Amino acid sequence: MGTILKDMRHVPWHELRHAQGSASQVPGTLSRIAWGDSESAEDALSDLGRWIGAMAAFDATVATVPFLWELAAMETVKDRAGVLALLGTILAHGHAHHPEWTRDAHRAVLAGRATAERLAADADPAVSEAAGELLAACGGHVCAACPPR
Repeated sequence: MGTILKDMRHVPWHELRHAQGSASQVPGTLSRIAWGDSESAEDALSDLGRWIGAMAAFDATVATVPFLWELAAMETVKDRAGVLALLGTILAHGHAHHPEWTRDAHRAVLAGRATAERLAADADPAVSEAAGELLAACGGHVCAACPPR
């Protein structure tokens, strides 16, 4: 695995849930985003979006967000703009029955603000645009699950 995503092995993925069940396949999906070709990475990012962000936040969402920030910061990742967009999607969604998952997922996204600020100046225009959009969402974030800042 190298240095990127090395801490994934410390997460009890099999105990976490996402929209379609067990999160045990999340590490492999993150790895496909990290090292896959463009098509494989795009498919993996789409899967991950359906599982952890599109409909609601889950405990697997909370565990995954730090790794998404790691991927967004790595120049070798094929779709960093897509990773940043997924972080924005996570920030925009919650879970009605588990506000603690929402709060923790949102906090994890907001914790990466410094990375987004750095990526807003990235040489790749798609990355810099996605980072700017995420920064705007972070700056304007208000939801019932998150305490006022």
